[in-house]
Amino acid sequence: MRGVNRVMLIGNLGKEPEMQFLEGNIGVAKFSLATTETFKDRSGKLVSQTEWHTIVLWRGLAELAQKYLHKGSLVYIEGRLKTRSWEDKEGNKKFATEIVGDNLIMLDKRSDGNAEMQGDGTDSSEPDMPSPGFGPERLPF
Repeated sequence: MRGVNRVMLIGNLGKEPEMQFLEGNIGVAKFSLATTETFKDRSGKLVSQTEWHTIVLWRGLAELAQKYLHKGSLVYIEGRLKTRSWEDKEGNKKFATEIVGDNLIMLDKRSDGNAEMQGDGTDSSEPDMPSPGFGPERLPF
């Protein structure tokens, strides 16, 4: 049986997208996204919980995000979870779980309407090469 690895998030950018170009001029953008849930606790008091997610976009989708998204932008992101590992300078194994996005819809109110940016599998997908390793040793985001 095949598994399903799909993530759908609506949230606000915590910082400007950071763009890097890998060998072969392959663009990759990375930014944090905050999602907040609000609920009432047992006493009826309103409680908000914010989760922070690391979003990674590839190629043309990365370049569009860099051009149009800013800190605070409200977006819908669809993608998949990916966990990667690396060793830090002291030899300790580190792990990071990120959302590799393949669909992005800007939800900010604009006079020209909402814009949607989607990958087509070749433009925004990860390249067929080893993980670029967004750890501090390889690409300092």
